[in-house]
Formats: sequence, C-alpha cells, structure tokens
Amino acid sequence: MIQSDETFNGSFPYSAKFTESPGFRMHYIDEGPRDGQVVLCLHGEPTWGYLFRHLVGALHENCRVLVPDHMGFGKSATPQDRTYWLQDHVDNLERFVLALDLRDITLVMHDFGGPVGMGLAARHPDRIRRIIAANGPTPFGQASLVERLTTNAQVSPWFQWIMKAQSQDRLKTVLGELGFNILSTLKLNGFENHALISDTWLRAYGAHFMDPSDSAGVIGWAEGFAINAHRFETPDAGARRQIQSRPALAIWGLADRTLHAEHFLPLFSELFPQAPIHRLAGVGHYCLEDGPDTIAAHVTAFMRQT
Repeated sequence: MIQSDETFNGSFPYSAKFTESPGFRMHYIDEGPRDGQVVLCLHGEPTWGYLFRHLVGALHENCRVLVPDHMGFGKSATPQDRTYWLQDHVDNLERFVLALDLRDITLVMHDFGGPVGMGLAARHPDRIRRIIAANGPTPFGQASLVERLTTNAQVSPWFQWIMKAQSQDRLKTVLGELGFNILSTLKLNGFENHALISDTWLRAYGAHFMDPSDSAGVIGWAEGFAINAHRFETPDAGARRQIQSRPALAIWGLADRTLHAEHFLPLFSELFPQAPIHRLAGVGHYCLEDGPDTIAAHVTAFMRQT
C-alpha cells in the first residue's frame, strides 16, 4: 500500500483525495478549477494515476482533471472480499462519477481503462462529452470485438504469458510478487523510453504490489482474461447513438506489444468512422510515458477544436 502523502520525490505532487462511494477506499486526484471542463483519466494494468502525471500538469490550469486509482491499484485499497473483473471496475467507476456528480466528461482511457470507461459511457452516455483512447480499446458492442480480442491475444506476449501461466497454475504466484518483477512486466507490455528507468520510477509502479495480498487487482485483471470472467458492457441503441455523436480521438503508440494497433484502431474506427487517429512511431504500450508531450499537445488541441 502506498502512503497517501507519497509524492515519489516530487514527481507526483498532487493532493490525495479519497472516497468510500465505491464500497472501498478509492484514491483519486482532483486538480484544476471546479468550473473547468471535466477530464477523467482512467489507467490500466499494472499502472495507476501516476501514469497521467504529465497530462495532469499540462491540463490542470484550465481543466478539472480527475484521476482515480482502480480498486487494487495505486493509492486505492485492495479489499480481499471483492472480485476484480471488468464489471466490478465499471461498477466502482459509476459510483465514483455519480457521487461526485461529474458531467460533460472527457474520457482519457489507457489499457483496460478503455473497457472501463466505455462501460461507464454505455450506462451514462448523457454524462460523456468526448472520448479519447490512448492505447486503450473502445469496446462498445461492435460485432468484431471477440474476433479482434482473440486475434490480438495470439500475437501479444503478455496475453500469451497469461494463458500459459494460468494453465500451469503459476499466474497468481508470479503476479503476487509484482513489486519485485515490475520492470519485466512493464517491458513485456512495451515501453521504449529506457531513460525513464530510475529507482523512483520503479518504486512508483511497484510500491503497491510489495505484498501478495495487495496484488489482487493486477491478478484479477489477468486471471479474468484467462478464465473469461470479464463482461463487456453492451450499450442499448440510444446509448450507442449518443456516444457515436460525440467527438472522439485515438492516439496509439505503434510499438505497443500488448494492444496492437492493427487490431484495436479498426475497433475504434467502427464506432467513430470520422474521428482523427494519431499513430506514434517508436512509442510503446505505455504511451503516456514514452510520448507525454506529444500526447498532451494532441489532447489539448483536440479539446480546443471540439
């Protein structure tokens, strides 16, 4: 568990806030003017709000930027009596958004933050203003979803490892020690800027997982894929129409080894056929680490134009 006042040598200088609305102690940051446009940033596996630290810095003067840590990640609690499937994270996010009564939300979604955010959009399309996918899938009832997920998993080292480790009954053992093998896990998924690696950076990403009991979140997401426990939210026709009418943007690091552009950008374009896509050469899965300034520029321009 990361201490609430931990700033990781000043690299994450944002005030910690907490809510019990999802049924556990959820950490989030809430930066910028309360009357600013709401930007809700959603992380994935095995990261937390730290991933968005540069984007928060770029946006918070004019926007209200909120970054929650999903259950079992970052500074949020890891309850032992909960399941950690996709639908649980959607439930948690829904309770968070309703408790704070967030509206006109610009979603910025990375990794499994994509399915979680799109789950929220399916339930509350009226609260969504824009969609931004940053190496984050946008499942929203597309007919090709299962085929694209399956095909991608066949060429992704991360998903291949998950399936093999689960079959050999060692997935929980390995991920239960994630605090000590965080670098290999991050690299397996793909980041390219090796200059990032420092004791502080490794501590920021590994600190939550130093005890196996605190690894339920990262285990749950992987295990859920292996045993087909995750359930994607399916929008009704009205929600689909509303979300398809919203401005959308995709930003994708082409060196992503886990979520390949060739499989997931078409999924985005099925939903938003006219939306712009920025393909970033030399940028990996953790695009907000590899290309933070480029991404901030694209997001800022997109919000200004829409």
